[in-house]
Amino acid sequence: MTIVQLRTDRRRGRLGARFAAVALAGATVLALAPTAAVAAGGEGGPAAGTAERRPRVDGQQELRDLVERGGTTAALAEIRGVGRSPWRGAAGVSDLATGRPAVPDGRFRIGSVTKVFVSTVLLQLVGEGRLRLDDPVGRHLPGVVPNGAAITVRQLLNHTSGLFNYTEDTRFLVTNEAELEDYAYGTWRYRDYRPEQLAAVSAEHPPYFAPGQGWHYSNTNYVLAGMIVRKVTGRAWQQEVERRIVRPLHLEDTVFPGSGTGFGGPHAHAYFDLPTGPADVTRLNPSVVDAAGNGISTTTDLDRFHAALFGGKLLRPAEMSALTETVPSTLPGTIPGVGYGLGVFRLDLGPGCEAAWGHDGSLPGWGTLLLGSRDGKRQFALSYNPFVGRDGSAGEEPVGSLAAKTLCEPGAGPGAPAAAAPAAPVPQPQVQPVPQAVPRSIPRTGPGLPLPGLPLPGLVTRS
Repeated sequence: MTIVQLRTDRRRGRLGARFAAVALAGATVLALAPTAAVAAGGEGGPAAGTAERRPRVDGQQELRDLVERGGTTAALAEIRGVGRSPWRGAAGVSDLATGRPAVPDGRFRIGSVTKVFVSTVLLQLVGEGRLRLDDPVGRHLPGVVPNGAAITVRQLLNHTSGLFNYTEDTRFLVTNEAELEDYAYGTWRYRDYRPEQLAAVSAEHPPYFAPGQGWHYSNTNYVLAGMIVRKVTGRAWQQEVERRIVRPLHLEDTVFPGSGTGFGGPHAHAYFDLPTGPADVTRLNPSVVDAAGNGISTTTDLDRFHAALFGGKLLRPAEMSALTETVPSTLPGTIPGVGYGLGVFRLDLGPGCEAAWGHDGSLPGWGTLLLGSRDGKRQFALSYNPFVGRDGSAGEEPVGSLAAKTLCEPGAGPGAPAAAAPAAPVPQPQVQPVPQAVPRSIPRTGPGLPLPGLPLPGLVTRS
């Protein structure tokens, strides 16, 4: 969700356009405007008894629009709980070189959707009495976090800790064309990182605000959350996610590869649009995002996970209540009123629509969105491969339509048949364009960062 900023004085042009489409471990959430004027019951959801009458949906046109108009090389989606059986589809190509079509069951990088898995594990540990949400971080990670005695585990999970987001440090930014090409063709994206290194980068910077006194999306929070899982259980967060979530739910295509660069299954490729032609950036070492964005999954697995989580199969009621207790968030480019819980956000889609619960994510060349209903009965998962450097603004409308088809009553979403002879035009839920303010950037996974406690040459502490 938080955008990694590009530091450059160059005026916007071909270089600026290429940089503008890339973010690290969570793109800005697509802003679905709450404008549907349809009577609804509950918390903005449909009236009782209407869910059974929903028709089976088809999102193929939206996926084609993402590819044909949205600057995307491949798009995959699955919609569940709307009709008798899930709908799953794909559009575009998985490989520009061969023209091989994208497949609906392809794997993809999920970026910050990883945070939902990590938060769920921590809440399970809370339910087992092995830690408390109001424990100070310093109790579990002594000496790792500045002011750790005043920051709670809860504040890590809902981004109110104030801790600096390490991916906003200049060492993780591409600042010019040469560095962009070095990222695409060199070794930067294969660098290996330890979570202690990433936490140390954050510790060099002053906090955004005192703990609990604001909101700022920070990947540092979830790197620390992963470290707490290890401290409490004696096992890596990836092992605990697999043991507690992946295996019980039979998520056969969901992995958290640590430093591994491959996929282990069919997948679409990710590309940069460079003057020399498309640069394939599919492989990278995702240890740079650790517990903030390391995962790989499929649309089917993500929908199944969402259904189990919000259906009450993974957390007890007390922990489920904590998960969905939101604080106001400030997400660049989105509508006001988005609430962030403990690793999930809540987004109101307006009258006639249920509130959307889930998360988004991105890595260079990858975008993911997982949304669904609070009762776990409806969800949709989307993966798309933005052709980095191409204009992707036309892709926002089809994504909004997919959300509306999943969570809004028939007739409330974009593209639905108009009512016969309406007395007045009926506003439709739409995706608000995300401002493409320059600068933006991709991460540069280098130079290598020494481990904490060792000399840190070239590091500048901001005061």
